[in-house]
Amino acid sequence: MIYLKIKRIIDLILSIFGLIILSPLFLILIIAIKLDTKGPVLFKQMRVGKNKTHFNILKFRTMRIDTPKDMPTHLLKNPEQYITSVGKFLRKTSLDELPQIINILMGNMSIIGPRPALYNQYDLIGERDKYGANNIKPGLTGWAQINGRDELPIEIKAKLDGEYVKNMCFLFDIKCFFGTIISVVKHDGVLEGGTGSLNDQVNAFSKEKISG
Repeated sequence: MIYLKIKRIIDLILSIFGLIILSPLFLILIIAIKLDTKGPVLFKQMRVGKNKTHFNILKFRTMRIDTPKDMPTHLLKNPEQYITSVGKFLRKTSLDELPQIINILMGNMSIIGPRPALYNQYDLIGERDKYGANNIKPGLTGWAQINGRDELPIEIKAKLDGEYVKNMCFLFDIKCFFGTIISVVKHDGVLEGGTGSLNDQVNAFSKEKISG
């Protein structure tokens, strides 16, 4: 597919540009994290990449170093007790995801695509197989992220990822990119320790349609 080659070139250009422009912000966040709690600045976690290969995703650390490993936040008994003070801000603003620009530069990820699943999220991985969503590079953000994010049940999240694969093109990526900016500003779909009200999730999903 020709667009995949174009998409990689766009990823490279924007990731390099992003690292340069955001370097002062990176420095500020690094200092804040180090002053807040003990531990490394970056958090590495094994995730599922293209064709279900594994890679280490990079994030700014938002949780204490004694947090159970390889477990989604919403599955922790009391996630709030593990999240650091700076981490709460990073998660609310999605700034903890910024180091993934490095993953994009390295070729593990794309700017737009399905969010990379944990290697042990077998239910999500299995659902994505139904739609071919495991066959492309995961993204920093994607169609599911602007249509519910943490609030979405797995079946709906995988279906939205499948819609992205089916409709992937430059204009759709632009729609996801600017939709992400709006969602971040509004803090849409961010939950700690839960996946939202199922009825609200399904109703919200049913109202969302791809246009254009």
